[in-house]
Amino acid sequence: QVHLVESGGGLVQAGGSLRLSCAASGIIVSINTMNWYRQAPGKQRELVAAINSGGFTNYADSAKGRFTISRDNAKNTVYLQMNSLKPEDTAVYFCNFRRSYYDYWGQGTQVTVSS
Repeated sequence: QVHLVESGGGLVQAGGSLRLSCAASGIIVSINTMNWYRQAPGKQRELVAAINSGGFTNYADSAKGRFTISRDNAKNTVYLQMNSLKPEDTAVYFCNFRRSYYDYWGQGTQVTVSS
């Protein structure tokens, strides 16, 4: 069964960096599109970054130039490197895998950026 576990969140000051990890089981990340979403209180869940099986990446406009999605195929893990963090990046960040229009989610990891 698909299982996604996020880690790496925490409290950082504006301008700081975090690297989030998504350890996957039940799927092979290298042959699937993997996504990072985030959700702030009172807001819709938002796609932040995606990487497909060919290594092509997409980013939300708010993340471009600051965030980088990558994967380690040997570890079957997806990463989100977040630099130059802003208070508006504060949210719960979720790893996501979609198959046949069904979404699989991790439990989420909290990122809080203080001003």
